[in-house]
Amino acid sequence: MASGEGAGERLRRLEAITDVTLSRLEVDALVDELLDRIRDLLSTDTAAVLLMDESGEFLVASYARGLEEEVRQGSRVPLGRGFAGTIAASRRPVTIAVSEATVVNPVLLIKGVRSMLGVPLMDGEDVLGVLHVGTLAGRTFTEEDVELLEQAADRAAQALLSERAHAERSASIALQRSIAPQALPSLPGLEMAARYVPGSMAGVGGDWYDVFPLPDGCIGITIGDVMGHGLRAATVMGRLRGALRAYAIEDDDPARVIERLDREMQHFEHGQTATLVYAILDPGDGTLQLSCAGHMPPLLSEPGRKALWLEEQSDLLLGAQRDARRRTTRLTMPTGWTLCLFTDGLVERRGADLDEALEKVRELVGSHARSAEDVCAHMMAELVGGTTPQDDIALLVLRRSVPA
Repeated sequence: MASGEGAGERLRRLEAITDVTLSRLEVDALVDELLDRIRDLLSTDTAAVLLMDESGEFLVASYARGLEEEVRQGSRVPLGRGFAGTIAASRRPVTIAVSEATVVNPVLLIKGVRSMLGVPLMDGEDVLGVLHVGTLAGRTFTEEDVELLEQAADRAAQALLSERAHAERSASIALQRSIAPQALPSLPGLEMAARYVPGSMAGVGGDWYDVFPLPDGCIGITIGDVMGHGLRAATVMGRLRGALRAYAIEDDDPARVIERLDREMQHFEHGQTATLVYAILDPGDGTLQLSCAGHMPPLLSEPGRKALWLEEQSDLLLGAQRDARRRTTRLTMPTGWTLCLFTDGLVERRGADLDEALEKVRELVGSHARSAEDVCAHMMAELVGGTTPQDDIALLVLRRSVPA
């Protein structure tokens, strides 16, 4: 057993290693190197990290030294069962003598591991996974050993969280950009312009816009926002966009399309909510059909008049209530109209007046001397400027440039 002075020295060595050397490595190399050094500092034969999967029901072997078979075989441990599962469920360090009664992973028995110490990897109150070490000879682990392993677990958790956040943001941005329209439809006399800017502070979310041709010559127009941020919100957004396109081909009533989309979301995306506007425009006669699910309604402007919201009230957002009532508003667009749809990231700022921002949007949309592209550019300049948006921004402007 190491003395208190020896354990303190080991803690200082570990802190120096993690602060100076390991911080320069990529996360995979960092964790592997950390496991090697933990084995050396604690004089153990094995060291491994198991991470919680997305379901929150299993721990998956992700990094190992001396137990590489765990990773190669994709070993999974149910939460609450066995050695690692007990640590994750209890959120406390655990020491055991290895036997068929104390572990569920046969690799540990095959390798001849006799004694094990494990601690949870934590993110606040949430469990990320488990870090454990083992010896091929029987051993009693000390409180100093536990403290040292907890130090290592904290360092590993920080690295994994940082890498996860970076990877999720990169994947979310890539997903968002890959499903955004590569080019807006080109129709005679109809200008279109759009912007998408990912939120830098809160992380990429589920904002999107889309414009697509329909079989009868009309065009579908949509903008929406899945609640939440990160890869999960972006993934749900992608699925909703695809489903909406499929339903739009089969039905020419926006309210019915949203009803079907809502049923799908409540069945497959349990617990998720989203706001949405879906409209169908006949570019020939200017007829517009519109349904709004919890989203800020579009602004419509015509020459000589102030821009007006197309609906005073919105139906319930997607995912909020089964069989929610959905309505379609029908109108004929005036000559020389401009239509603007956007998500709340454009107008909501911490400490800023929302009403003032909305009024600024109305003024900019009503500036008919500008093209759709100019309207987009001026709105971003006036409402975003040099600030860093905390939330995603999606903006879509359509303008009838010549009489219909």
